[in-house]
Amino acid sequence: MVQHDQKVALVTGGGSGIGLATATRLVRDGWAVVIADLNGGMTQTLAARYLHADVSDEAAVAGLIASIRTREGRLDALVSNAGIMIRKPLRELSLTEWSSVLATNLTATFLLVRAAEDMLRATHGAVVTVASTRAHQSEPDTESYSASKGGLLALTHALAISLGPAVRVNCVSPGWIETKGGDLRPEDHRQHPAGRVGRPEDVAALVAWLVGPDSGFVTGAEFVTDGGMTRKMIYAE
Repeated sequence: MVQHDQKVALVTGGGSGIGLATATRLVRDGWAVVIADLNGGMTQTLAARYLHADVSDEAAVAGLIASIRTREGRLDALVSNAGIMIRKPLRELSLTEWSSVLATNLTATFLLVRAAEDMLRATHGAVVTVASTRAHQSEPDTESYSASKGGLLALTHALAISLGPAVRVNCVSPGWIETKGGDLRPEDHRQHPAGRVGRPEDVAALVAWLVGPDSGFVTGAEFVTDGGMTRKMIYAE
């Protein structure tokens, strides 16, 4: 149950990784949080409402926003974090696979903001999109993912202009964030100017600031969160 004047946030892809860390942080900060994901297994211990939803599907998004409109009655923040990657050589990547990545990583944000625009305007809310440093640089065989993240960055500043000043829209572009608890080598940490690989909580802290009152003069911006890696000159040895 949403308390009087309690702010409400929707976090997509909130079942794990950066999305789960963001939802956890916002709950800790006193937000009422709705998590949309295809897998809610890791959300069971979190004081948030979980909704099974494929945010690449227009009807599913409409149902998701309608549920928030009915149950919570307001929306103050949208964190569009859901994303997938299909990594294949270009010659093997099908149009269906290309389209599925763009639908989840890019089109979903359009669908979500369009459906929730009136609620976000009513609360003078904020949108945070989660892109990637791959909006600026690439590894081999990541065409669909890189294209989707580059498009998301452009969509972010377009929305900021269209929805301002009522709604602020910003983008976070993470670099290497260890979301699976894998074994990291000392050299993995050393290659980062910040001295370590990123954690989901690093991104969550930035998102929490961007949807909060202290970032009221910030919109249309991208925040690269990569431990300094995209600023590091690297030469072959």
